[in-house]
Amino acid sequence: MTVVDNWGNLPLFPLNTVLFPGMLLPLRIFEERYKRMIDLCLEEKQPFGVVLIREGEEVGGSAVPYEVGTTATIQGVSRQDDGKMSIVTVGKDRFRLRKVHRDLPYLVGEAEPWPLREAVSQQAWEQVEPMRVLLHQYLQLLSQAQGHKIEIEEIPDDPATLALLVAVALQVPLAQKQSLLSQPTVPQMFLAERAILHREERLLQYMIDTQEEQWEGGFSGYLAKN
Repeated sequence: MTVVDNWGNLPLFPLNTVLFPGMLLPLRIFEERYKRMIDLCLEEKQPFGVVLIREGEEVGGSAVPYEVGTTATIQGVSRQDDGKMSIVTVGKDRFRLRKVHRDLPYLVGEAEPWPLREAVSQQAWEQVEPMRVLLHQYLQLLSQAQGHKIEIEEIPDDPATLALLVAVALQVPLAQKQSLLSQPTVPQMFLAERAILHREERLLQYMIDTQEEQWEGGFSGYLAKN
């Protein structure tokens, strides 16, 4: 099992992605600095931290990350003849950065674990069933709007697992994803997600209704449903 032995020396991978605990994240590694970082993590059987870029670029220069991220454990590696590698990672633990060092070619963070609190509180349990219903409705509308089926085999009834699943499933801008990742407690994450789900469901329903009107000749008489 891969664990963080030294939170004060956590290799960081700034990306235009928000990683949540339990989320699968495949990555293609081609920059020399990150090949070096991944090799070190493999050798020492250590995870690295994935952080959303606040400022800067994903490739090349020096990115400024948000302070809350998630550790990624490496589950599989495939190396190519040209030195590039493809890895499969899974999000493990949330962390909060206290400081970022730029002495190496890649960023290294002084981090502290930051688990979701109040995961088994009464307030969290009371929100489970309403959130399961909202997530199911959202996925149905999203499937209808996008024209292809989106399914989750089984929606969990554990508060923390459900809160994280909703955050992963939501098709919203990265800044909103980061805001969800940064919520300190499960009830607060549920509260933020509920507001987003209600808004997104209204937007999706409008899109669906508009597509149906276009299909029936509503606005122009010739536009077809996408």
